Amino acid sequence: MNLFSTLATFCLELGSVYIKSKEAPAKDVLKDLVEMCRGVQHPIRGLFLRSYLAQISRDKLPDIGSEYEGDADSVMDAVEFVLQNFTEMNKLWVRLQHQGPGRVREKLEKERSELRDLVGKNLHVLGQIEGVDLGMYKDAVLPRVLEQIVNCSDDLAQYYLMDCIIQVFPDEYHLQTLETLLGACPQLQPTVDVKTVLSQLMERLSNYAASSTDVLPEFLQVEAFAKLSSAIGRVIEAQVNMPIVGAITLYVSLLTFTLRVHPDRLDYVDQVLGACVKKLSSKPKLEDQRAKKQVVALLSAPLEKYNDAVMALTLSNYPRVMDHLDNETNKVMAMVIIESIMKNYTCISTADQVEVLFELIKGLIKDLDGTAADELDEEDFNEEQNSVARLIHMLYNDDPEELLKIICTVKKSIMKGGPRRLPFTVPPLIFSALRLIRQLQSQDGDVAGEEVPATPKKIFQILNEMIESLSAVPSPELALRLYLQCAEAANDCGLEPVAYEFFTQAFVLYEEEIADSKAQVTAIHLIIGTLQRLNVFGVENRDTLTHKATGYSAKLLKKPDQCRAVYACSHLFWVDDQDGIKDGERVLLCLKRALRIANAAQQMANVTRGNSGPVTLFVEILNKYLYFFEKGNPQITSAAIQGLIELITTEMQSESTAPNAASDAFFASTLRYIQFQKQKGGAMGEKYDSVKV
Repeated sequence: MNLFSTLATFCLELGSVYIKSKEAPAKDVLKDLVEMCRGVQHPIRGLFLRSYLAQISRDKLPDIGSEYEGDADSVMDAVEFVLQNFTEMNKLWVRLQHQGPGRVREKLEKERSELRDLVGKNLHVLGQIEGVDLGMYKDAVLPRVLEQIVNCSDDLAQYYLMDCIIQVFPDEYHLQTLETLLGACPQLQPTVDVKTVLSQLMERLSNYAASSTDVLPEFLQVEAFAKLSSAIGRVIEAQVNMPIVGAITLYVSLLTFTLRVHPDRLDYVDQVLGACVKKLSSKPKLEDQRAKKQVVALLSAPLEKYNDAVMALTLSNYPRVMDHLDNETNKVMAMVIIESIMKNYTCISTADQVEVLFELIKGLIKDLDGTAADELDEEDFNEEQNSVARLIHMLYNDDPEELLKIICTVKKSIMKGGPRRLPFTVPPLIFSALRLIRQLQSQDGDVAGEEVPATPKKIFQILNEMIESLSAVPSPELALRLYLQCAEAANDCGLEPVAYEFFTQAFVLYEEEIADSKAQVTAIHLIIGTLQRLNVFGVENRDTLTHKATGYSAKLLKKPDQCRAVYACSHLFWVDDQDGIKDGERVLLCLKRALRIANAAQQMANVTRGNSGPVTLFVEILNKYLYFFEKGNPQITSAAIQGLIELITTEMQSESTAPNAASDAFFASTLRYIQFQKQKGGAMGEKYDSVKV
């Protein structure tokens, strides 16, 4: 056998020389050579022999433009020669799998894989024959090659040769013979990785479409999308054992092709998603991690292509695909959607869009079946809810009526979120509603056809409901801040009863829900600061609120906190931009009360020795005296300031008071300010003349 192979090789070399001599037609010599090779039937020797034949005949084929009888008829002879050699080589290659015992089968498969290029070279030669035009490829080449691929019934050969066809021949040929090529795919062995073959085909066609806009009409003419979609459906149906991840991967490739070739056809995109839904219908929830990733890739593709999440909201099958994701992956996809909106600054501007969007991200805004917010990692949970909060700020419409619908739609969704989510999602919605209220300040009327009139007063009712949900969570400190924000907005709208109600709710929260001493200090200063800015209240209501504020200030746990809150209340009785609020007597009462508290704190510090903090309180109160003195409060006299300076000096020099650099510096700075005012002269300088420093 070895001797015959050697002789055959020698004959091939002689044949090559004979063709060069041109003493006989090249096609006849090639025909004799390919027939002669049949004598070597050992798979490996036969493969190498025929590979050598392909190599030495490559430049001697009777192609158009060739020196070896190149005319239209002889081109077909060249094609026939290559096809015959390819067929025989493929048969030898396939036979290799049956050589040797079963225990070395894995080794044989590895050897077969290494020899595949010997067979594939024939297809490369076919692709380089100039005379093989589209017509010849369509009528003679492709059918013969596909027939051999299907009939060999070998998964390795079928996968490799299908890939060769896709890579070797021009994109235009693939497009024009798409139906024929795709028709072979369902006939391949179930173990063939058809999804990769089809994916590579669609990628080549996508690149071809992207290369020039002139070729796009060809895609429409041959109905490429419909044929690809149909072929994928037939392949999935034929390969009943195909893993679900394989089917979804095919749809991902088809969607990628669609988005690149037909980006304007949203109906095509929805068809792909619908086909995926049909495939997933037998599996309520995906369990395969790879399949989940592919579904995320499928749903992410339109977002990445259009950079506009609103486009995804118009796809009817988009939420249907998401419904097949498990809760964790559903949340991952919801985060992808939100990130797309944030990245592209997409404004969701209608209530209908908001309703669809919040259905898509429902995994983030409420507990789904089998999960609870309490079970989630705190850091991950906070990141998710902060994303939802940022999303709410992206929901806007210039039309107040539509914006109100959006707010009501969001409210309906987030109120199902549970106590752990509400502190994240309620505040941004409240601020959106407050923004709407400021739009409506100059308007008065109802939203046509709506149950809730679009008036500030009615929107405040909605706000009150939302904040009550926070106070029940409980998040009393957050609720108190929001009540004060609403009170300020009601003040701007001139709604005294509404502002008073919000302040009342804030005081109730303060009294009943806020127990921590530090939180009380923060809350009372927020109340005082907000109340100072409001001008909507009449005398009676304002007196009631200021009385409560001063009363709560004096009841704080620590004396220094009491002192600071009480002297802060002095500003409630003297507001520069409100002529009716200038009660010098009550300002003086607050400051004297603060002095008494500071004095009590100082006495306690003297007992404990070494606590010099209360001296700073005296300096802070001195600065308040100076403020109101300059504002023209007749009750604050230079004598009172002088007496306070002397008191502070005495306390600092007392043996019972430990030195404190901060207090000393604060007092020295205050005295320098007084001295500066005296030196500056003018009306203010005259006021300070009687103060000795």
